[in-house]
Amino acid sequence: MEWHKVVFAVAIAYLIGSIPIGYLIGRAHGVNILQHGSGRTGGTNVLRALGFGPAALTVLGDALKAAAAIALARHILLTGELGAALAGAAAIIGHNWSVFLKFRGGAGGMSTAAGLIALNAYVGVPMVVIAAIVFYLSRYASVATLTASVGGLAALTVILLAFPAVAHWEHLVYGFLTSLACVWALRPNIQRLLAGTERRVTRW
Repeated sequence: MEWHKVVFAVAIAYLIGSIPIGYLIGRAHGVNILQHGSGRTGGTNVLRALGFGPAALTVLGDALKAAAAIALARHILLTGELGAALAGAAAIIGHNWSVFLKFRGGAGGMSTAAGLIALNAYVGVPMVVIAAIVFYLSRYASVATLTASVGGLAALTVILLAFPAVAHWEHLVYGFLTSLACVWALRPNIQRLLAGTERRVTRW
């Protein structure tokens, strides 16, 4: 493995992930999304502040960031699966702690799910469906994010053990790092969930 390519891919992926889509969309509407609601740049906060259309654009942009980072590493820089996994994780870290916003950002749910699909659709697609169902039933964006991240890591582990022909051990690196990133970013939400004070998403 050419490690200089992996390092370059990770650095570029972090910058790609750091592009604050929700913040930019908010600014285009004359709103500083960092000063609304949770102060995060993800689709949930944009939905609450600006409505469905801007939120949908935010979700799409956040998803494309992770997928683009993985595609860059895998198909252009040819880093192999470990490089792709590390680049995907770097994009999530960039999304959550953007260098362009003094290390503020989102929680990484949509980016994590899109990256999981890009890495391994056998795991990613079912997990996105499950996370969507969890969100629909609970209306908790934080629970859906945890489902996509921690659940994705669990699903990757099961698939790797049961069907090694359709999985790569390197993908566990992505699952582990993104789970840590999402759980860390969602610490306030987890505390509110435990206290029964977490806000549900009710605006569509």
